[in-house]
Amino acid sequence: MGLPRFTCPKGGDSESSPHLYVANCGPAVGLSYETIATVFGAYGELKGVYAADESGTRVIVSYHNESSSRAAMKALNGHKCSSLGGRFLHIQYSVQSLGKVNCDASVPVSTSASDLEIPGLYLMHDFVTPEEEQELLAAVDNRPWHKLAKRRVQHYGYAFCYNIRNVDTNQYLGELPSFISPVIERIKSSQTLDHAADISLDQITVNEYPPGVGLSPHIDTHSAFEGLIFSLSLAGPCIMEFRKYTTNVWQEKTNSNSNLDDQNSEKNSNFIRKAIYLPPRSMLLLSGEARYAWHHYIPHHKVDKVEDSLIRRGSRRVSFTLRKVLKGACQCEFPQYCDSQR
Repeated sequence: MGLPRFTCPKGGDSESSPHLYVANCGPAVGLSYETIATVFGAYGELKGVYAADESGTRVIVSYHNESSSRAAMKALNGHKCSSLGGRFLHIQYSVQSLGKVNCDASVPVSTSASDLEIPGLYLMHDFVTPEEEQELLAAVDNRPWHKLAKRRVQHYGYAFCYNIRNVDTNQYLGELPSFISPVIERIKSSQTLDHAADISLDQITVNEYPPGVGLSPHIDTHSAFEGLIFSLSLAGPCIMEFRKYTTNVWQEKTNSNSNLDDQNSEKNSNFIRKAIYLPPRSMLLLSGEARYAWHHYIPHHKVDKVEDSLIRRGSRRVSFTLRKVLKGACQCEFPQYCDSQR
């Protein structure tokens, strides 16, 4: 699941592309992806080497430009390759297929938080390095996941109780794990916030989203957490939509699934909609109005439209949501959305 999808170019074999479908090549025939990348990398800069299917005998070699793929095709197709165990490679051009595109183009997707003009919303690109990203993913993958209906989660500090959409402050899970310490220290040294050094965080929820799985529109319960919510995106991209209701139709709880569907409908005119693209390794911050008055929502798409590009979500997206548990009632300036003040 989640393998990149490729197909033949529309122009057939006569049409080249930066991607090569290479048969008789892969881990099942004793060739590692690193070895394949080294051989094909001699003809140009690679984007990557991927499994073409689950057989282990066919790969996709993806270059940044067609001149590199043409050079590799000419040199290696149908020839015995001594650097690849003396195997004869069978190569053809391939193009990436996004499959069925289910994305809503009616909401322009911004790549900068300032474009949305939502007070208290910030997006910091490349908040962690690719190496740190892999270390964080390895750390959570070495710990047990809890399976929900469509995604997996982990909780640290305090568990989030989905049935009441709140935390039980009497059930303390212990100190936050050491692998998250560099992220918290970077938050404290951030120039984005005033008094960042005084920020205290004691609860983390890690979510793993498979392709096509999103998040229903919601505001994090006011009485559960304080005013800063950080969300670090790893492994895969997505878009996040923000909705601010212009009338008082929104309710924290509903007894009717049909009412909820009506409220969440894309055609509902009772809310303002804005959207932002969250690339891997970016940190999103919700504070002030963005945290207390705007619903955030991840559409259940496999492909997102960002500006003029269609971007397929990865085989997984992992988010780290960092918060401070609130002790006492919320005293925010948005009582119409506040469970403590209703």
